Amino acid sequence: MVDVYLNGKFVGSTDDAQCFVEKFRSLRRSGKVDATVSISYDEVHDSVFIEADSGRVMRPLIVVKDGKPLLTDEHIKKLEKGEISWDDLIKQGIIEYLDASEEENALVAITPEDLTEKHTHLEIAPFGIFGWAGSLVPDINHSPGARMSVGAKNQKQAVGVYALNYNIRFDMDVHTLHYPQKPIFKTATEDVSGIDYHPVGQNVVVAVGTYLGYNMEDAIVINRGSIDRGFGRSHYYRVESTEELKYPGGLHDTITIPDKDVLGYRSEYDYRYLEEDGIISPEVHVAENDVLVGKVSPPRFLSAGEEYELLSEGDRESSVYLKHGEKGIVDSVIITESSEGNKMVKIKIRDLKIPEIGDKFISRHGQKGVVGLIVDPEDMPFTESGIVPDIIFSHNSLPSRMTFSHMIEMIAGKVGALNGRFVDGTPFESESEFDLRKELQELGFRENGVETMYNPVTGEMYKVTIFIGSMYYLRLKHLVSNKIQARARGPVQILTRQPTEGRSREGGLRLGEMEKDAFVAHGAAMVLKERFSSDNTTIPVCENCGNIAVYDVIKDRAYCPVCGDKSNVVFVQTSYAFKLFLDELKSMQILPRLGLDKKV
Repeated sequence: MVDVYLNGKFVGSTDDAQCFVEKFRSLRRSGKVDATVSISYDEVHDSVFIEADSGRVMRPLIVVKDGKPLLTDEHIKKLEKGEISWDDLIKQGIIEYLDASEEENALVAITPEDLTEKHTHLEIAPFGIFGWAGSLVPDINHSPGARMSVGAKNQKQAVGVYALNYNIRFDMDVHTLHYPQKPIFKTATEDVSGIDYHPVGQNVVVAVGTYLGYNMEDAIVINRGSIDRGFGRSHYYRVESTEELKYPGGLHDTITIPDKDVLGYRSEYDYRYLEEDGIISPEVHVAENDVLVGKVSPPRFLSAGEEYELLSEGDRESSVYLKHGEKGIVDSVIITESSEGNKMVKIKIRDLKIPEIGDKFISRHGQKGVVGLIVDPEDMPFTESGIVPDIIFSHNSLPSRMTFSHMIEMIAGKVGALNGRFVDGTPFESESEFDLRKELQELGFRENGVETMYNPVTGEMYKVTIFIGSMYYLRLKHLVSNKIQARARGPVQILTRQPTEGRSREGGLRLGEMEKDAFVAHGAAMVLKERFSSDNTTIPVCENCGNIAVYDVIKDRAYCPVCGDKSNVVFVQTSYAFKLFLDELKSMQILPRLGLDKKV
């Protein structure tokens, strides 16, 4: 008997596993069992597993019987006419969804020509094996799988137009590219998915070579003239919001310009942009610490008899302001109500992001890199016909990664740009590389994509030919202006007295054991003195018993609570975190004693 499991739970046994599985699948194909329920026979464990959990990744395949697909030309004609739909094909058992476990029992053919009697399924389209994002990469079947994975993942991080109504939406942390373009070298997925309406990159001229070492280690060199003409320019949008909350006892927040007697009042300069209603107006340039919405909150703690006290806490300031390192222009302001009926204010801030050194760019083939140098157009190498590249890409990025599709795109993009047409780069079905090279030669260029280029400084011809072409480049959302972090002195945590954590809180970068080793190896050991003394403190210690002593500030004397007047107290320099650790040990009834060496 073979055990049967439903969602990992034992539900029964069967004496003929193969027959049971086939009968179950026939019921599913006839619509008597839901199409998303999977069944598979595991020969290793000799068990049948039925899976109906949500969250499983499933993909559609054409069912094959006796070496022939169930999907015929008649079905395709009816689909084109709209007589039947995708759901009808699933109900008729022509197409079925398989998950990872059931795929172990299937033999899937890539093309109809590959079909044999043993095959159980056929791919709907050969490039479907790459998934949606992977099949957007043209000619990816010419590159390693790891590069396809990087290319597909990074396309999700590219800056484009995410929604056509972005100017009236209040989305958090979004980018929009100013001049998005469709790629010249495109795949069938572009048309099927409709991503042409939301392009995420631009077609640029790329030369493969070095530029004074500024594009080593995957970096790229960009032409400043291209940036001035709009290459890679984008806007970054961020939303700040606040609402007038209601508290017990009839108290509530008030959106207004705070009075000077309010607890935590900032300077008048910080409130300078607020209108009479306490809200900033659109198209105002703002920087860090500028208040966007003035707000006053009632006291946090109300206790009996507090109103009779002279020093009772009054209203406190709780305005919305720009945090450390943020800047921009107020794009739009809306005043609305929250789901609880409270007054709510949302403010959208936009910030122009021009490509700069450190910003990340990528081709669709997983060749990613940051900007290493921005070069004036007069200092960029140029071709015999006067073409100046937008990007200089390092040739060292190609041999080890074997991204042949990257080089094919440069040829295809060049052909498409010169002929004014889109080139089909659908994986397994793309235009032949040899046909593209032949077409390039007919257009008056070398068929291998290289051209003679000239040194812009001396005017001399380079002794080597440079591989140059047009390709689709994406700007990723990882901008150096949103990530740069620096600190000298600043706020510290109350508990440990160490610098705060996080860029928005003006925090420091934590230095650990390995970073310490890097400083020492670099010959910068003196930096460690300053690094490791951020929470420097002095504690009195009794030399006799090793307990932490007490220092009386008023009488200016130190004594040990255990030894009394006989104690000999010395002051020891240590980190405040260590002193805190000793105090926490004491709170757990553990008494630490410090053994002190004699001063040398």
